[in-house]
Amino acid sequence: MKARILLCSLVMGALMSHEASAQSDIGLKRLGATIGYVSPEDLDGTFGFGVFADLGTITPTIGWDAHLDYWSESEEGFGAEVSIHDIVLGARGKYLFQLKNSSIRPFAGSGLSMHFLKAKVSFSDPNFGTMEETDSSTKLGLDLGGGLATSISEQVDFHAETWYVISDIDQFSLRMGLSMKMGS
Repeated sequence: MKARILLCSLVMGALMSHEASAQSDIGLKRLGATIGYVSPEDLDGTFGFGVFADLGTITPTIGWDAHLDYWSESEEGFGAEVSIHDIVLGARGKYLFQLKNSSIRPFAGSGLSMHFLKAKVSFSDPNFGTMEETDSSTKLGLDLGGGLATSISEQVDFHAETWYVISDIDQFSLRMGLSMKMGS
């Protein structure tokens, strides 16, 4: 765990110090939606979806975005049903690699996210009826990942990315989506 935190600190430090004097272009640049596969720790993989906002660049090679994601998983067995869902609100910094003569824009990034987790267990017994218990918690997560974006038209970009989230329930996700340019 300490190695993960140290690695993230080094990456974020490098991202923030690189070209610190360059001109920024901060503001709402794009809005998008994603779908994908989420594999939470100790649970079966599931479908997830989300929305994101590209908030521009701090320097020509460092961008940032905000995202809101959701996934849910349920399992049944022996008269019991267990379900858990996660609503994620976060922000990520991205190092934007510059490729000459290419419309593909790869990136590597990290960020922080708040995970609003809710778990529910229901058990049916013929003698006692249905018993139910729920629990909710809010946890901080550390996001590490990367991906790419490429234009498919003047207004629309395609995105593909993978993220690993370190939290109470570690998560690996593969997502793809579309974004639309805002403004002119």
